[in-house]
Amino acid sequence: MIKDQNEFSIPSVRGIQLLLEPIVVKLQNLENELQKLPKKVQPSKYYRARDLKELFGLSNNTIIKYRDNGTLPFTFLCGVYLYDVKAIDEMLEQNKSNTGRRLFNERAN
Repeated sequence: MIKDQNEFSIPSVRGIQLLLEPIVVKLQNLENELQKLPKKVQPSKYYRARDLKELFGLSNNTIIKYRDNGTLPFTFLCGVYLYDVKAIDEMLEQNKSNTGRRLFNERAN
């Protein structure tokens, strides 16, 4: 702490503790919140059936039908069907409809 231009005073240990206590509490709260977050950092490269049902609203029967007729590419590993995220994204892009965009542009003019 500066008293005068040429004089310095050293803060007491208690003074430093009072300054640091709120910071320590905030850091502890942040650490607790971070521990609650899922540990998965990298996005998965594969969907599982439950992901397809949740994300796209597909039923088990639809997933099986698409898998069996070749619509939905998959990998079968240790008894689990895995669906490549990149392949599904490409399928969605290839099958994207421009009808909505065309109708919107027509109405705007």
